[in-house]
Amino acid sequence: MRLSQFSRGPRFLSLAAALLFAGAADAAGNYEFLAAPQTDLNRVFRLDKANGEVGACQYGLKEGSSIGVTLCYPPGEGAKAGTFSEYALVASRHTGEGGVFRVDLRSGMMSICFVLNESSVVCTPQAK
Repeated sequence: MRLSQFSRGPRFLSLAAALLFAGAADAAGNYEFLAAPQTDLNRVFRLDKANGEVGACQYGLKEGSSIGVTLCYPPGEGAKAGTFSEYALVASRHTGEGGVFRVDLRSGMMSICFVLNESSVVCTPQAK
């Protein structure tokens, strides 16, 4: 009898470890990244899938350096955290488009997000 009780212990620990790992994987999957469709722009947008916040980063040259820098643009008007939902990013197929669409998968609402004046990411008001 003691042997059967002991043999259940490792299974329980394996199940607990699996559940813990699954929870950590869910927490790690909060962001989505998407490159702007513009072919001569090295900009990547970052989306918080839970609250819709959008930021962006791109590579930039730094005078006197052969490495360069990562230039990031914080969320600005319309791009800051909003209503809790399920958001995604979608790129148009327009090769000259520097922005991306932010879509609310639950409501079907959409907005267009882009970097304004090389200072911050802004998004248009949501529409359906």
